[in-house]
Amino acid sequence: MRRRDQDEVAHETTALLAEATGVLAPTADADISEGLAFPLVSNGATDHDKPLPVKQIFLLCYARFVEPIAFFCIFPYINKMAQENGNLADTDVGFYSGLIESLFSLTQMLVMILWGKAADRLGRKPILVFSLVGVTFATAIFGMAKTIWQMILFRCIAGVFAGTIVTIRTMIGEHSTTKTQARAFSLFAFTGNLGISIGPLLGGALANPADQYPRLFGNSQFFKNYPYALPSFAIAFIGLTAVITSALFVEETLQKKPTHGEGESDPSKPAQLSTKELLKAPGVSLALYAYAHIFLLAFSYTAIIPVMWFTPVRLGGYGLTPLQISLLMGLNGVAQAIWVLLVFPPLQHRIGTTGVLKVCGIAYPFFFALNPFFGVLLKGGHGTAFWVLAPLSQVIGCGISMSFTAVQLAINDVSPTPQVLGTLNALSLTGMSGIRAFSPALFTSLFAVGARTQWVWGYAIWVLMTAIAGAWTVVSRYLPDFDGIKKAREVEADRDDTR
Repeated sequence: MRRRDQDEVAHETTALLAEATGVLAPTADADISEGLAFPLVSNGATDHDKPLPVKQIFLLCYARFVEPIAFFCIFPYINKMAQENGNLADTDVGFYSGLIESLFSLTQMLVMILWGKAADRLGRKPILVFSLVGVTFATAIFGMAKTIWQMILFRCIAGVFAGTIVTIRTMIGEHSTTKTQARAFSLFAFTGNLGISIGPLLGGALANPADQYPRLFGNSQFFKNYPYALPSFAIAFIGLTAVITSALFVEETLQKKPTHGEGESDPSKPAQLSTKELLKAPGVSLALYAYAHIFLLAFSYTAIIPVMWFTPVRLGGYGLTPLQISLLMGLNGVAQAIWVLLVFPPLQHRIGTTGVLKVCGIAYPFFFALNPFFGVLLKGGHGTAFWVLAPLSQVIGCGISMSFTAVQLAINDVSPTPQVLGTLNALSLTGMSGIRAFSPALFTSLFAVGARTQWVWGYAIWVLMTAIAGAWTVVSRYLPDFDGIKKAREVEADRDDTR
């Protein structure tokens, strides 16, 4: 692919062994928003030269930090909490804890488009602050739940306030230019991964404080009655600080600018597109499909790999201890940070967004196919070779996490107008929430069936995963030039501005 002079794009994602989450777009047209990513001419210079507003990016990244820590903080204690609140048998715990998380994602899926449209119409900042308030409240009360149904209700309330991720992704894009998006969205991705790592640590460290820290909390009847309140309160406090900083210091990025007096907008500018019209815009449907396919790979892998690492070698797993699993996951997180922060921006600048997606498309099947190979090494007693090659594979293979950032920038590139940016973000996240709702249960069940029946010696799930990855390899070869779509739109915007 040809080298581009000024088209540098980029963004986030989710940790390969965690949750995927968010990114997006340039934004503005001269009559809609000032100082944004569409090339606006002022005194002979285009807006591409605008420096990255570091303070605003930092504030938005801090607000973004709240969502993953709120989502993942309950993972260390959700099973025990559900068992105690519902008096559940050991065999029923997994069903109810999985139900709680699936309903959270389903709730997000149902409301995501509504939040995106609201952000496009009412502005980014009010939706961001309101959503942060809702997430903070829902997180605070979750630890007070004493029944299964209360746990489900409070978790669904948290899912309702999904407007944070939609608006933050959009605002990051609206503060960026084609020259600064790679850096901005790499920081955005890193913040999400940091929240994914810190959330479970806080949840595990603060759960049941009366037993964990008897000298500090042993005499507190409140924490004996509500053993999971402290982690919820701690996360809610972080959320409250994000509410305050966002309300006081975050700048609105959707600034509508009337041009005909009397508050009228320019009739030559395109009206707000309907969802149907948006889906028909050049490249939009393909970008949304690519987004869904890549996050299907991400979430399915995320669900399978911890189970496989724990499963005995004779059944098709690695038989690792919790400590070994934690070490590999930690290595995975560090490797992803390096790929996203240090490798992705210059690579995307050199070969473009579509080029990165094609390179990752080639790598996906090989990365997945290596997993049964390492299992065969262990079955053959080659433990030393396993511990040399498997970590190396994780470090190199984590490069596919660049596809999360690239595909979210593809969504950014195909946005036909800044007025639909929030809606387009919401559409991509709606699909992602739906995938996150069903994929963990589906793919772990398929892994269990393969291990139980010993199809393909217990590695049947990796045949399926490699096939899904191979399908993405094929699809990626036919992707449009997303950077070209964006550039054509910018040229048209320049032409309109000079008329």
